[in-house]
Amino acid sequence: MRRRPSPNRITRFNVAAFAFLLGIFWLAQSWTCADPTHNHGKDEETSKVPLEVHIMSKCPDARDCLEQLVVPTMANVSDKVDFKLSFIGTTTDDDDGVKCMHGQTECLGNILELCAASEYPDPKIYLGFTMCLSRQYERIPKKDLIEDCALEHGIDFDTLNHCMSRDDGAYGMDMLRKSVQRSAKLGVSTSCTIRLNGKTRCVVDGGEFRDCDDGSEPKDLIRDIKDLYDEARGWSD
Repeated sequence: MRRRPSPNRITRFNVAAFAFLLGIFWLAQSWTCADPTHNHGKDEETSKVPLEVHIMSKCPDARDCLEQLVVPTMANVSDKVDFKLSFIGTTTDDDDGVKCMHGQTECLGNILELCAASEYPDPKIYLGFTMCLSRQYERIPKKDLIEDCALEHGIDFDTLNHCMSRDDGAYGMDMLRKSVQRSAKLGVSTSCTIRLNGKTRCVVDGGEFRDCDDGSEPKDLIRDIKDLYDEARGWSD
């Protein structure tokens, strides 16, 4: 007998159903924005500093982490950073699902944010969209919240909906599963965890910044990124 799905577990079928509803809501609306591209030389690309942020979409610590540290930092040094947003959860064997701490709506929020990153790889777009959702994380994935944040950051509803519904939800589900597996493989289980150049740089947990030995202000993280960038380009003293 097949086991009844956990209420906190999301599967590709849940994603497909949610995307179908989004399609109904968004069918008559379309906003587009060009995705700017930047041509960098090979040396500049390889010198970029890896900055990875591990979050849960409906976590207040993720909101504080992004708002107080990550977004202000990226506003100053995005051209020097190879940025990645990863998610925290638990994979399950049933239907290749994922279990999220704050329930199915968090899993759907995670997939929405992964779809934004997949379809709009410029961090200025998808990080801004994620920050917008995080400010009202309790309401994820309410239609009007997604509409407002997508419009504000130049994300097309149809594009986002297509990502959510692609392959009956399997595409988004696979992205979330791989992201969760990556966080687990790196030993990250706390939202929010910031990793700089492959090492834990700072953690926000229970409203407190910890393990931020070199400082928890944007100026501190900006300094570290610039130092690592200059060192990679051979500009260090």
